[in-house]
Amino acid sequence: MSGLQDKVVIVTGGARGIGAAAAARMAQDGAKVVIADLLEEDGRKTADALGGLFVQHDVTSEAGWASVVETVTGAYGRIDGLVNNAGVACNSLIENESLEYFEQVLKINLTGVFLGIKAVIEPMKAAGGGSIVNISSAAGLTALPFTSAYGASKWGVRGLTKIASVELGRYRIRVNSIHPGMTYTPMTAEVTQLGEGLFPLAALGRVGVPEEIGEAISFLVSADSSYVTGAELAVDGGWTTGENVMLAQVEAQTAEARSS
Repeated sequence: MSGLQDKVVIVTGGARGIGAAAAARMAQDGAKVVIADLLEEDGRKTADALGGLFVQHDVTSEAGWASVVETVTGAYGRIDGLVNNAGVACNSLIENESLEYFEQVLKINLTGVFLGIKAVIEPMKAAGGGSIVNISSAAGLTALPFTSAYGASKWGVRGLTKIASVELGRYRIRVNSIHPGMTYTPMTAEVTQLGEGLFPLAALGRVGVPEEIGEAISFLVSADSSYVTGAELAVDGGWTTGENVMLAQVEAQTAEARSS
């Protein structure tokens, strides 16, 4: 029997991309998936295709999180898993970044994760435990240029994950982080290309696809990873191991940005 059979799992940002791929993988393994997203049309379509539930949700709203928990427990009676996937990216040098946008990214990418963790503690305690997977990034493992707000938020997610794992372990609630590398999604389609050899910064020479990240997420949510907590799993094709190549990219990109 699958380690996800009949488990109730909320996936934020689940309408498309990595979130949708993770939800599909978990549904395939018998989970009851809840798609939580601001994108109503895409979210409903994804949830309907998976036989799941859709809730329109802004992850920065504490009241919204309370409503999601109430809806899900009302429908299924329990919450076993949470995938904090919703997020936004940015592409700017620190000197050009506005305070307003920096704070907006932190609110969505980091505060939203904090609120999600906090919201599911009680229902997971009532269920006898649970699993929370926070989607950080390769930018939460190393210093990437042009990611001041995004990188800061993802490093924050990494740290928050470890703190939560220590605090919540006594309730049999596991908390882990996934660190995707460059992945072909609607959010990155303008700056990525699929194909072998088209992303030489990664050891595998290519960008990832959402299904590859979804496999890792599904594993960490499931009981198959029952002795894993506080871990950070890089699913990046070896991108974060090639630091010499990355340093060369930093220098080239920064020089180009300053000259433009």
